[in-house]
Amino acid sequence: IYLIKSLNKMENNISQQSKTENETTEIVIEESPKIMTDSMFKKFFLEVASITTFTFRFFKEVVKPPYEFNEVMKQSFLIGYKSLPLVAITGFIIGLVLTIQSRPTLAKFGSESLLPAMVAVSLIREIGPVITALIFAGKVGSGIGAELASMNVTEQIDAMQVSDTNPFKYLVVTRVLSATLMLPILVILADGFGLLGSLVGVNIKGNVSSYLFFSQIFQSLEFNDLIPAIVKTFFFGYAIGLIGSYKGYNSNKGTEGVGIAANSAVVLSSLMVFIIDMIAVQITSLLQG
Repeated sequence: IYLIKSLNKMENNISQQSKTENETTEIVIEESPKIMTDSMFKKFFLEVASITTFTFRFFKEVVKPPYEFNEVMKQSFLIGYKSLPLVAITGFIIGLVLTIQSRPTLAKFGSESLLPAMVAVSLIREIGPVITALIFAGKVGSGIGAELASMNVTEQIDAMQVSDTNPFKYLVVTRVLSATLMLPILVILADGFGLLGSLVGVNIKGNVSSYLFFSQIFQSLEFNDLIPAIVKTFFFGYAIGLIGSYKGYNSNKGTEGVGIAANSAVVLSSLMVFIIDMIAVQITSLLQG
């Protein structure tokens, strides 16, 4: 009888313990999404605050002497000239493919003569700046992020601070200025190569002289098409350079942080390109309306 009572008592204790564990698991499962959501919001707002502080520091350092003109020129060469072949090839292919794909649609309405004007307006207004900015973000943004992150990991930034050198001005300000100045030039060159690709695409199934082709383009274009498209590229370049520098300058987690900084710089820069483009289109439509 004593043995039976002991076994019943143990069984009751085990059932109560399992019931308590199940209730605890349910509470954790119910509360975990809320905790995760709160942490995500907290992390997002902390990131926004950190980027805002980084931006204000950039504007403070850019006007304060001494000025690193030699480093700006060096970074402009590395960022602009080294990116030119990729941008030129991409622009040429975009113009060629856009012309070939648009011809059948215009041919259905007997409007093949409008092909150069249509390609030029779409290329210069939207496709050229956005595609070039995305390529720029993938090449330059990731490069800046990885370079500064590796310098941070190897403590080169700390060594510059110890040696009485301003690492923020030398590393961040110069790269952001170079990216801001070089991207509009690359966009103009990409548009030019895109129009050359369009000329090749027009002559694949036709015979159009270069004089007639560019005459139709310049007749269809206005300053309202060119100026807003160039102005917004300055903001594209600034955002790409700033985000890449921010991710690299504030990287952590050792060598793993180098890859994380490069990857997050590309993703966030590409997202900012689309956001800035959306805002620019709205402002342009309001001004023209």
